[in-house]
Amino acid sequence: MLANRTTNKPTKPDWIRVKAPTSKEFLNTHELIRKHKLNTVCEEAACPNIGECWQKGHATVMILGSVCTRACRFCNIATGIPDKLDPHEPENLANAISQLNLAHVVITSVDRDDLDDGGASHFVECIDKIRAKAPSTTIEILTPDFLRKDGAVEKIVKARPDVYNHNIETVPSLYQKIRPGARYFHSLNLLHSVKKLNPHIFTKSGLMVGLGETKQEVLQVMDDLRAAEVDFITIGQYLQPTPAHAALERFVTPEEFEYYERIAKFKGFLMVSASPLTRSSYHAGDDFIKLRSAREQLLKNE
Repeated sequence: MLANRTTNKPTKPDWIRVKAPTSKEFLNTHELIRKHKLNTVCEEAACPNIGECWQKGHATVMILGSVCTRACRFCNIATGIPDKLDPHEPENLANAISQLNLAHVVITSVDRDDLDDGGASHFVECIDKIRAKAPSTTIEILTPDFLRKDGAVEKIVKARPDVYNHNIETVPSLYQKIRPGARYFHSLNLLHSVKKLNPHIFTKSGLMVGLGETKQEVLQVMDDLRAAEVDFITIGQYLQPTPAHAALERFVTPEEFEYYERIAKFKGFLMVSASPLTRSSYHAGDDFIKLRSAREQLLKNE
């Protein structure tokens, strides 16, 4: 990939460019989110797919405040002293989901190392409120790693989300540089423990590429995730949020993403989403339907 002569950064290719959001549907979703005082990872993490997703009424809600206790080098979410928990957040979230008439919702959060259970109880309350207010909505959660928070994952598994997502983010050799507060094998164990506690819950994990990893390292992460019985892998292009964040090493080509998708399917994942603009919750509702169908087909073939 050619570099920009003035900054020595990789030049953004056409396949990574997106249009600015302007549609009426986008503005309606924005208004509902503001009305219910919800945070979204779409905004906080500057997701490139916000226009497409909000136009369809899809948003990934971020609970437990908007300030994170970690300082991952890839993430655009603010780091510092975290917000006080909003006791009304689960109810407001359930009301918003009911009004949006969502078939599928994705709930994520900042890391809350300051809380005894890392915020697991708050996740559970949100799941319970949504089930009471919008019983037909399927629920996908994208959680932190709950490092040194014994019993946190068990609490959430008991609440039976339809999909439990936790992102591995990058390859092990880059953890100290990119994700210094986390531990690669802890994240793998978290995902595996979900399956061991309740094999009916779909598990999902995501990986960024373009940070300096090798193809062989990506394939090894796939093997590790399959050993942890993960059902669904997402692979997307890392985009540097600001000059202060981890440097972008290169733009991965669409052909390479197609290669990763073929290999991941061969390795046994029920679902694979691999493209430059893929993010953890991109097309999550449609993908959940496909994921459920893939499991049903697998069971028929056994």
